[in-house]
Amino acid sequence: MRIVHHGGHTGVTGSCHQLFFKNGRSILVDCGMFQGADARKRPSMDIDFPLEGIDALLLTHVHIDHIGRIPYLMEAGFNKPMYCTVPTAKLIPIMLEDAMRLGITRNRQVIKSFLDDLKRHIHPCPYNEWIDIGHGTKVRFQQAGHILGSAYIEVDHDDDRIVFSGDLGSRCTPILKDPVSPERADYLVLESTYGDRVHEGRETRIHRLESILCETISNSGLTIIPAFSLGRTQELLYELNKILEEIGHKMQCSMLKHIDIIVDSPLAIKLTDIYDAMQEYWDEEAWEVLSVDSQPLVFNNLVQIDSGADHREAVTHLLKSKKPAIVIAGSGMCTGGRVVDYLKAFLGRENTDVVFVGYQALGTPGRSIQECSEGKCNIHLDNMDLQVKAKTHTLTGYSAHADQNDLIRFVENIPTKPREIRLVHGEEPAKSALAEKLSALGHIVTWQDEPVE
Repeated sequence: MRIVHHGGHTGVTGSCHQLFFKNGRSILVDCGMFQGADARKRPSMDIDFPLEGIDALLLTHVHIDHIGRIPYLMEAGFNKPMYCTVPTAKLIPIMLEDAMRLGITRNRQVIKSFLDDLKRHIHPCPYNEWIDIGHGTKVRFQQAGHILGSAYIEVDHDDDRIVFSGDLGSRCTPILKDPVSPERADYLVLESTYGDRVHEGRETRIHRLESILCETISNSGLTIIPAFSLGRTQELLYELNKILEEIGHKMQCSMLKHIDIIVDSPLAIKLTDIYDAMQEYWDEEAWEVLSVDSQPLVFNNLVQIDSGADHREAVTHLLKSKKPAIVIAGSGMCTGGRVVDYLKAFLGRENTDVVFVGYQALGTPGRSIQECSEGKCNIHLDNMDLQVKAKTHTLTGYSAHADQNDLIRFVENIPTKPREIRLVHGEEPAKSALAEKLSALGHIVTWQDEPVE
């Protein structure tokens, strides 16, 4: 048995792992798109490995860095089953339609033909049930707590159990259930995005967000929150609703209930409706909230912007207006999408706050803005050179990725130590720090592209 990585092992994007068995067969786990610095190293998304002998594609979740190369995989001739959770099966056509429209083609017939073909290959699987996928292999999907439908995947073959973590969620992530460690993992392929840091606590992040928004009101400014359409936007809406309900006694922030909180993303609006329709996957705390508030992702001053014309009108209106407002828009790493228009218009204003609530990959505009604040440097964004006068903030507690403590806890709660832990989905400092911690606990840890024998 060996594992070969076709992406996601030297950075945080392009996840694609091929597990080879002794009988010569293999399976793929994820097939994601390269982004940022990873994309510059791998500008072609074409599939550069043979497809013979691959029996299935297993999907951990629907973020583009885990599914974005599926159109290229199918174009290369892949026609095997794709196994995923029930929510992922619902979400993947929506996410790939959007990705194709933005990055591959706007030809509606081509997109429809691809989506029809995709749906024929998708096999939805319930959580916590073993699925026989043939050739002596069984798989099981377990809650990962990262986004709706996310899973870590257990693979049983020849008395070995290999676990692919996918992206594990933080224990602070609202709405979704926390991941529970597997009962066994002979080999563990483990993400390491935040292997070198610890997130701030949930109450701390809520307090910091509230303080930033209060400052926006006092400065009659704009808060821009670049956010992934799936997962982060819904978490923000959930916690903004919480802030609004508790803000009444703070007179200096009472206006927060009346200023526009804008979600400018057709995809995020559609995905929020799906989150709301799949409440059976929410955690106990969210169910308690539902008992007193049937719509925790909606509030009175929420403004949803769908059409391109309304988006352009909103940017123009906010430029002329002296009223404070909050904008949530994609993309989360500022690589494209409607958030770019807001950034171009408002980064040069001192009463603008940009709040990062998710990982900014090396080489992305989001990382450049994150590292540059209040007139200290210029950035290049969408063919424009911009001086950054806005204040930037990073709220690590909103990350949907497990931090170092979460990752160590996940490993340590496996009853018997894995024979090997392979670190993926992380930059070198994160992998190195996590490897050092795990090694000190007696684990065998690797992170090079070498066989697991």
